[in-house]
Amino acid sequence: MSAASLQALPSFPHDRKTLERFRGKCVAVFRPQLHRFDGLRLTWQRSHEHYPLQRSLPANGERLTKQVLLTGATGFVGRHVLRELAERGIAACPVVRTGTENRLADAVGIERILSTDALFSESAEWWTQALAGIDTIIHVAWYAEPGKYLTSPLNLDCLTGTLAMAKGAAAAGVRRFVGIGTCFEYELTGRPLTIDTPLEPLTPYAGAKAATFMALSQWLPHNGVEFAWCRLFYLYGEGEDERRFVPYLRRCLAAGQRADLTQGHQVRDFLDVSEAARMIVDASVSTAQGAVNICSGIPVTIREFAERIADENGRRDLLNFGGRAENLVDPPYVVGVR
Repeated sequence: MSAASLQALPSFPHDRKTLERFRGKCVAVFRPQLHRFDGLRLTWQRSHEHYPLQRSLPANGERLTKQVLLTGATGFVGRHVLRELAERGIAACPVVRTGTENRLADAVGIERILSTDALFSESAEWWTQALAGIDTIIHVAWYAEPGKYLTSPLNLDCLTGTLAMAKGAAAAGVRRFVGIGTCFEYELTGRPLTIDTPLEPLTPYAGAKAATFMALSQWLPHNGVEFAWCRLFYLYGEGEDERRFVPYLRRCLAAGQRADLTQGHQVRDFLDVSEAARMIVDASVSTAQGAVNICSGIPVTIREFAERIADENGRRDLLNFGGRAENLVDPPYVVGVR
């Protein structure tokens, strides 16, 4: 069943005041719910809600025909990818958790919104219908709660849910699938990491990511879908979870409080999330397939990075190196090659 055959939305109010308030800012929210599967017959439901959203159009005023489906659009990385798509005039179709659609109220470039109660529990059949008319998938969503995600069993749910999405993508005729991986898929030997570095994941998170890459890099091209895999290194920037290193440091500095840190000798590859989003969208519009390192390629110690941030406030005196115990399993050197 095509999107055109879905139940029509109620009439939008036509009074002048309301029309002026929502002029150019209204997008329908699709909430596909699979009620019955009988052979090839599917029954769907469309939500009866409108959300005030802005959208971008090409200079000639015509609708963009190629749509990018984006998962994780309200998350740390995803919101920057959504912004980058809008800046390039690429129509986006975000997938969000039911009830969180209004978190995109100020976003631009949105063609339509898909909502789901549990993205990683949806079937391949659900995705086949949801992906109708989609040219490219950028799959950013994954369980990523700081302090828990590395060893969480939810990584297996993300793995199986992603495979179901890939099956639906192939069935729907999606042209390109861009997944998000991690630098921790690699064997960390203390040398710069290239896309040819052997994989040796050491956590359930990295293992699930590597397994997803291995499966989809073989299966999707075999089924006519281009595949790229963007391995993220150490991202920071706007919208970052407050429990992470950079927000913690900035919060301490702003409050004039001591920031307890390790000795900071670990060497890392830091990259602003907005630059990472640009690189991810580059991968989505490219025809190149396989792994891509989303990194700066510049080695810097955690101590040096912290000092740069402290210098913005002129408060290096608040950096308490050695005030926090060293993490014995923390790799000493993680730097990528672009």
